[in-house]
Amino acid sequence: MLLSGKTMIVTGGNSGIGEAVVLAAAAEGANVVIDYVANPDETDTIISRVEAAGGHAVGIKADVSKTDDLRAMIDTAVQNFGQLDVIVNNAGIETRTSILETTEDDYDRVLDVNLKSAFFGTQLAAQRFIEQGTGGLVINISSVHEDWPMPGNVAYCVSKGGTRMLTRTAGVELGPHGVRVVNVAPGAVATPINTETLNDPEKLKELNDSIPLGRVAEASEIADVVVFLASGKAGYMTATTVVVDGGIMQGSVGL
Repeated sequence: MLLSGKTMIVTGGNSGIGEAVVLAAAAEGANVVIDYVANPDETDTIISRVEAAGGHAVGIKADVSKTDDLRAMIDTAVQNFGQLDVIVNNAGIETRTSILETTEDDYDRVLDVNLKSAFFGTQLAAQRFIEQGTGGLVINISSVHEDWPMPGNVAYCVSKGGTRMLTRTAGVELGPHGVRVVNVAPGAVATPINTETLNDPEKLKELNDSIPLGRVAEASEIADVVVFLASGKAGYMTATTVVVDGGIMQGSVGL
């Protein structure tokens, strides 16, 4: 198995892309820590699925916008599985508001969950990797909107643009320590964050028509890329973004 013996944290791990990453990583042998802030029953269900398949997972309720909670999350991984090998900074939110509408509270919430958490998650995980002397990997779940403007969702785009530069700069800084940092940038994915579009036939058709592959991605397709990056098969990749978008960035229609 590709991730046998590795321990991975997945923030926002009980729904959407995060859930898919948990299940895919566990299926490849990883011990997984599932961070969540809501829906503990869903977390328990995912843990049961992992254990039924012979894997190992634990859950922790942690607000990733708070550094103390991030520390507790990393400590949980080490206490349960001995060390930490990979952190997937996946947790994210959006407000779908324009520059003229976005309030200070909107901005703070989006940047705290999407960017601050990735920044300090990277920092704290890297400190642990260096202390362990093992090296390690940070995977940030970014978005095509780290590069591609999406009018009407400006704070989200700002957070993902920041994640891109975080990944590039931290990857350069941490490389000499054996710590890699890589972004995964999905395009349109069939997850709860896109429920409104997925449930509107006209909007969904317009979206699918804008994607060269003709459809939105399944969350499992993003998770498979994460597993590849976490495996020994991608050990020379760092300070960069892997775009998984079905070609949508080559089109002209925003999400």
